[in-house]
Amino acid sequence: MKSFFDRFIINSPKSVLLGLFVIIAVLGYFSTKLEIDASSQTLMLENDKDLKLTRQINKRYNNSDILVLTLTPKDDLLSQKTIDLIKAISSDLENLSRVDSVTSILTVPMLQSPVREIKDLVDKVYLLEDKEVDKKLAKKEFLTSPLYKNALVSADFKTTSLVINLTRDNKYFEFIEKRNNLIQKQRDGSISKVEEEQLDTLKTEFKTYRDRLRELEHQNILKVRAIIKKYENQVTLFLGGVTMIADDIIGFVKNDLLIYGSSLVLILITVLWVIFRQIVWITLPILICTLSVVATSGLLGLFAWEITVISSNFIALQLIITISIVLHLIVRYRELSGKFKHPSQYKLVINTILSKLNPSFFAIITTIAGFGSLVFSGIHPVINLGWMMSAGIAMSLLISFIVFPAVMIMCEIKRPHKQLQNNSSLTTITSYIVEKKPKYIFIATGIIILFSISGTMKLKVENSFINYFKKDTQIYKGMEVIDKKLGGTTPLDVIIDFKVEEKKEDVSFDEFSFEDEFQATSNDAQYWFTQNKMDLIMKVHDYLESLDSVGNVQSLATLLKVGKTLNNDVNLDGFKLALLYNKLPEKYKNLILSPYINIENNQARFNVRIKDSNPDLRRNEFLQKIKKDLAQIIPSNVASYKLTNLMVLYNNMLQSLFDSQIKTLGFVVAILFLMFIILFRSLKIAFIAIITNIVPIGIVFGIMGWLGIPLDIMTITIAAISIGIGVDDTIHYIHRFKEEYKKDHNYVEAMKRSHASIGYAMYYTTLAVVLGFSILVLSNLIPTIYFGLLTVIVMITILSSALLLLPRLLIIFKPYNN
Repeated sequence: MKSFFDRFIINSPKSVLLGLFVIIAVLGYFSTKLEIDASSQTLMLENDKDLKLTRQINKRYNNSDILVLTLTPKDDLLSQKTIDLIKAISSDLENLSRVDSVTSILTVPMLQSPVREIKDLVDKVYLLEDKEVDKKLAKKEFLTSPLYKNALVSADFKTTSLVINLTRDNKYFEFIEKRNNLIQKQRDGSISKVEEEQLDTLKTEFKTYRDRLRELEHQNILKVRAIIKKYENQVTLFLGGVTMIADDIIGFVKNDLLIYGSSLVLILITVLWVIFRQIVWITLPILICTLSVVATSGLLGLFAWEITVISSNFIALQLIITISIVLHLIVRYRELSGKFKHPSQYKLVINTILSKLNPSFFAIITTIAGFGSLVFSGIHPVINLGWMMSAGIAMSLLISFIVFPAVMIMCEIKRPHKQLQNNSSLTTITSYIVEKKPKYIFIATGIIILFSISGTMKLKVENSFINYFKKDTQIYKGMEVIDKKLGGTTPLDVIIDFKVEEKKEDVSFDEFSFEDEFQATSNDAQYWFTQNKMDLIMKVHDYLESLDSVGNVQSLATLLKVGKTLNNDVNLDGFKLALLYNKLPEKYKNLILSPYINIENNQARFNVRIKDSNPDLRRNEFLQKIKKDLAQIIPSNVASYKLTNLMVLYNNMLQSLFDSQIKTLGFVVAILFLMFIILFRSLKIAFIAIITNIVPIGIVFGIMGWLGIPLDIMTITIAAISIGIGVDDTIHYIHRFKEEYKKDHNYVEAMKRSHASIGYAMYYTTLAVVLGFSILVLSNLIPTIYFGLLTVIVMITILSSALLLLPRLLIIFKPYNN
């Protein structure tokens, strides 16, 4: 390695730096192409079987994206002033190119104001502003009709919603369907070479089209918000919807990236100045950090790796890891220049590089292993973070060991301007405790282990999506109003597939007896609406409405209940239902009928909205209860059922977290143990090193369990990341301890000298890491804040373990031979 550095870097530092700057300048161009993905797909599991079903149902029932605008007027909801406001706002919204239509209290059919017979409704549907509509009856209908209560208006009749139906982009969904079909073939191993080429082309075309569509959606959100601002003095408005949330999250991520980058650079400059008080030790680390981040961003842009909510902190992570590498180099150089008074700059630089190359290399490899373990999580954004950071850390190591020697060899010898360690008592105190008070170390270790185990027993994976955001954000405010006043936010679909194979004489139950003619013409509307089907649909609907945490339920039963009122309190028969299905104007049928039945596929759909903010909601238990109860309600020889939509997909992701955590932690511990054996060539030292790192990691689970912080897609990365970063201290300390031990074969004295040298580098790097992760509290995303705070605690604990538990174990077990 000495020959390599002599020949390729130290002998031609200017040429090396120039070549490196040119390469990074090229990568800097690609860094401008770095994109952010905040779609709901980033919260899905890879290969989730329920995702395919959800897409199928959405296509079958023509579900398009919507925005929900909640409106709380100063006047009565049905006053002329409020009606005029709704009309004006709706008109402005409908003028937007991305808006297909707006559904409001002005556009829905008034079926009970007054009550009219079915045949009259088919001929003429009244709207709220029609002169035939009684306003008092209209208010009662909005508050009591199954069609509108807790969905279109709030229970206190002070808030209503405007559902903004966005134009469905069929080309986008065609792209997704073609791409997913080819990806499935690729996973199955049945894809041909031609199809592989088609997939590569399709991915490129889809990304281009999707990016253009996202920009249109972003501009649409801005225009909707401009309309809201126009009326904000007259009425209280909040915007909600998946499209808006995705757009806002992109804004949050961009803001976080800017804040993390700029704030962390300022923090690092301050820390470096306080520690070293020399300009070179400020400019050189910042230069290396900047080059590393630009290079990594360029790689991500070049290979089209997109930033998600989870990976939005990659700049902070890379800056922190890079500064850790550089700080070890600086401290070693200063140690050598302060110790030897007459060496050449060449000897100082080459000895610094060679002495830190081995521990730095293995430290970075173990950090890569920590991040690499995330690819086993099964969660797309977590997997991406693992790959991104693995590439970024490797880039940081490479750039650090090129730029540091190339720059330093061109400089004069830099003597330490200030020995901060002379004024610092941390390493002195820890050294004293290791030597004189070892029992306190083991008492503290025992307490941490007990705390970690007991907290882990309380760990949960429940988390409300609404709680991902600060309460002062528009996302939280909008979701809260929709959740608490307008029927819930998280959609759940219950799908019933009726069976047609059974013949009447084969049916052995009393409640269900299909008519003979149904077998012959099951797809005919007149024969599809049998009483047996209607009874079952009504029973399932009533059951779903009875559940806690369920806000609003819409299904064919909703119309059946309204129809009974319209039919003199007599249930609608199949003929009248078929009449509605065939004769009701299309725009009203698409609102109250078509979304809930599919005669062609002999299927009924129940659209349930869950109150996501309910603190008592336990998603997995809730879904399991529904499945169990439906098995009792729906005879298996009559129909089958399945649950789908975002509630199921989100729960699948949450339930995978425990398994993902075990996989990632198990992988990283196994890899680290193997690396320790290779690096230290001692099973005993490998055990000491792994114990030193595992004990402090447990504290994160203890804190989360005792404080009720849920395990989510951000917090599952803490353990793997922390152990990957924290293990650097262990490797550097053991490496230095061995060197010091060789001098006099005295374990205690070797510990003291290690504390007085590498201990300060560990202290400096942990200080930088702690301050760096602290800036994550500025995020608008609650999981990111938790990630920052918990990582700070873990890193402090890891430093304490490396300065207390590690040296004490080395002294006790004496792994080195005399």
